[in-house]
Amino acid sequence: MSDDNGRGTNGSGADPGGEAIEAIAQLFDDYQTGFNDFDAERIADCFALPAIIWQHEKGHVFSDEDELLENIEALLAVLEKEGVTYSDFHVSSSHVSGTAALVTLDWHQENDNGDAVLEFTCHYHLIQDGDDWAIAMVVNE
Repeated sequence: MSDDNGRGTNGSGADPGGEAIEAIAQLFDDYQTGFNDFDAERIADCFALPAIIWQHEKGHVFSDEDELLENIEALLAVLEKEGVTYSDFHVSSSHVSGTAALVTLDWHQENDNGDAVLEFTCHYHLIQDGDDWAIAMVVNE
């Protein structure tokens, strides 16, 4: 099953009408826009707190927005230094069940010339809070 943007999902969730799929797609569109605009606050708004980010075989818990923003700003500085100007993703898998979802994205980040700078996979654990979905944990490969 996929939404209008070609993003796939499977499983049976609490939302057979596709509202969860649309809301999750919007969450990742906002997340991507935050990266493309180098907007740390927009990226941080995509997370539930506390949030956990696993990277380089080590987990980091971000209890408040200031800690998360500091981490995101450091990441954006690295991307800028590497020459990344555009980030895009492909949903390789997703599963929605009730108020939880697991989504795997394959990221492609490129420079002004359209050359690949970074390519990697991230696994996202999402939670639903009312009508909104948020990232609770990221596992970077």
